[in-house]
Amino acid sequence: MKTENANTEMVLIGGSAGSLQVILEMIKNISEELDFPIILVLHRKAQSTNILQTLLQQFISTEVVEIDDKTDIKKNKIYIVPADYHLLFENKKTMSLDSSEKMNYSRPSIDVTFKSAAEVYGKNLVGILLSGANADGVEGLSYIKKNKGRVWIQDPKTAEVDYMPKHAVEEVKYDLLVKPHNLADYINKL
Repeated sequence: MKTENANTEMVLIGGSAGSLQVILEMIKNISEELDFPIILVLHRKAQSTNILQTLLQQFISTEVVEIDDKTDIKKNKIYIVPADYHLLFENKKTMSLDSSEKMNYSRPSIDVTFKSAAEVYGKNLVGILLSGANADGVEGLSYIKKNKGRVWIQDPKTAEVDYMPKHAVEEVKYDLLVKPHNLADYINKL
């Protein structure tokens, strides 16, 4: 794992079908004193309530926040992209929401968020792609890599739905293939 050349300023985690269980396992084991934010870009139904925020908050004292337009970015918080919005980064301090057309049949699109973050954070970004049933996230991971960020992919053999991570492994030069039970440990070491 390459950590010597970059300070981590943000961890982005993208997932779809089958990723919630991985997120729950990670949340239960993540350090509560991280020096960077974690942002979750998960495919959800457009009418989703903020139950995900409530669910995750049960397992960690670190604040879990559903993003609003113009939300300030702060260290040691876990942010969730709301259903039916793309997340964009204006700079290293502010996030904005966008309701433009769906990408890869999804809004939020993992690709849209990963690309936007890669432009702002470059080598200080870690992008992680988990279980899912479409190719969303693969192009975004490539863009993170092109901008010198680090790319982690869930080992497809451990994914409930392996299409997304399998496609990513085939298409993207990744830094780490991660299993759900050690995802939190790798993040804690950043």
